[in-house]
Amino acid sequence: MATPTKNTTQLYPWHHFVLLPLALLMAGYTVLRYIKVSGDDTQEARLWFSVAALALIGLGVLVMLRQHYALQLQDRICRLEVRQRYFEVSGQRFAALEQQLSLAQILSLRLAGDAELPALAQAAARENLSPKDIQARITDFQFDSMRV
Repeated sequence: MATPTKNTTQLYPWHHFVLLPLALLMAGYTVLRYIKVSGDDTQEARLWFSVAALALIGLGVLVMLRQHYALQLQDRICRLEVRQRYFEVSGQRFAALEQQLSLAQILSLRLAGDAELPALAQAAARENLSPKDIQARITDFQFDSMRV
């Protein structure tokens, strides 16, 4: 009997332990400093406003990286989905075609029904169809309401 392994959380040290905490501290400090001088029309007040704005923008960028990580994972899952569906309906591996297709083309192929997927994938690779051209050829459109 195999022993269960612990599912550990994946942390990106630079993001989670360096940049995000520093950005939180910087944003908090600069906002507090700006609050102390707000209402003054001085060079110092304008400087602290600018620094606070930059700190908050930097914090926002770091938080948005989480969305970037999620989208990368979602793209990877979609790629795997097309591989699996292509194999199930055609009995052949998708690897040869996948190397000829861009991610955008593969994402468009996943909207095709099972019956038309193999022929459409081969046509997309052979004719280098754009994602819009691929979608225009789909007759059994499988809309994906779960993609973010």
